[in-house]
Amino acid sequence: MGKIPSSFRSLTSTQLIKKPTASPPAPAPPPAPRDLRNRISTKDSPKPPQATPLRNPFKSPDLSSAKSLFSSIAATSKIPLDLKFHNSVLQSYASIATVDDTVKLFHHILKSQPNFSPEPSTFNILLSHACRAPDSPLSNVHRVLNLMVNNGVEPNNVTTDIAARSLCESNRISEAKDLVMELSEKHSPPDMFTYNYLLKQLCKYESLNAVYEFRDKMKESFNVKPDLVSYTILIDHVCNSKNLREAMKLVSDLSVDGFKPDCFVYNTIMKGFCTLSKGSEAVGVFKKMKEDGVEPDRITYNTLIFGLAKSGRVEEARKYLQTMDEAGYEPDAVAYTSLMNGMCRKGASLGALSLLEEMEAKGCAPNDCTYNTLLYGLCKGRLMDKGIEFYEMMKSKGLKLESYAYATLVRALVRSGKVAEAYEVFDYAVGSKSLSDVSAYTTLETTLKWLKKAKEQGLAD
Repeated sequence: MGKIPSSFRSLTSTQLIKKPTASPPAPAPPPAPRDLRNRISTKDSPKPPQATPLRNPFKSPDLSSAKSLFSSIAATSKIPLDLKFHNSVLQSYASIATVDDTVKLFHHILKSQPNFSPEPSTFNILLSHACRAPDSPLSNVHRVLNLMVNNGVEPNNVTTDIAARSLCESNRISEAKDLVMELSEKHSPPDMFTYNYLLKQLCKYESLNAVYEFRDKMKESFNVKPDLVSYTILIDHVCNSKNLREAMKLVSDLSVDGFKPDCFVYNTIMKGFCTLSKGSEAVGVFKKMKEDGVEPDRITYNTLIFGLAKSGRVEEARKYLQTMDEAGYEPDAVAYTSLMNGMCRKGASLGALSLLEEMEAKGCAPNDCTYNTLLYGLCKGRLMDKGIEFYEMMKSKGLKLESYAYATLVRALVRSGKVAEAYEVFDYAVGSKSLSDVSAYTTLETTLKWLKKAKEQGLAD
């Protein structure tokens, strides 16, 4: 029994402490317009090798057994028991025991080991457990915080961060907000990493009024003010909620607080207007960012072209395609496909087909979405011969059909009396794994039922 179990020797408590970088992480650039953003490939970062999990030395959550095991090891150990060992004991036991029993084991260790001097990392284990344990009331969190203070360890911003993140990850967002404000008043306000993390969680799960109440309280009572990242989180949230007027108000607030809106902020607002097909407002945002000395990037142009094309302003979208090129950003598949989509919506599918030739001549490779957009446009415009020819070309390249293009092609074929060809398209869609068997067949079956009913009513041959 004198040998310390490897589980105790290897576990550390430092994994609970957030290690912030030297400066706030720059927000990731916004995605390209919604219909096309998933077409942009991203390179995944390599994942570190996973360590084999160690066996928990505690066989059951029984407190008496846990005390006996610890006392036995402590009495027979040939080496000094350090802070890392004691923290590992608590962490191992916390993984299977209640908060109450874990705290009692802590008191047992403290009483039986005169040389044990708990540090913040020790209490962080107990705090995280109190926040994450199922059905654990907030009184358990206060119990641990009081335990810290009574043992001479003052809660700091790391304490606040662990409590906030642990509660949020347990879907206790409102309690996290209340606790952060309480800790700010009694001990330590959060740093900007914690503040912005909690702000983002509140945006996801609470009302906008609750979010603003938190922002204002932290600013007025604890001098914790929003930074550029904070405003970006708020602007993105209200844009996703289609509250564009509020987004513009936030831009004004941002300027009043001494921050200059960056390209990401303008792109976010522009994306919101484009999603609502408000091309004029999107152009207004573009002009304002130029007036403010903020240079548009590729995402700006892609978003603007998407929005203008979606709102039917195809000629204007085409002009911005040229402006994009003149600004040093060669139009990519996202920009071209957005413009093609707008042209097809206006019935100019042949013009969109010509744009494909122009795109390829300039060395820009079309993607699956480009081809599906054109196939959809040709079939929707009742250009069946061109549509079938285009489909055969896609098939020869082994391209997948997307659901909207597949459905439009199948319906167009059936309505043209080409039922056999529709079945062939069904076979290709299933064989190429473009769609699931059920989805592909449901579309075909629905279309065939329509044909049968139309024939009964004398509406089809």
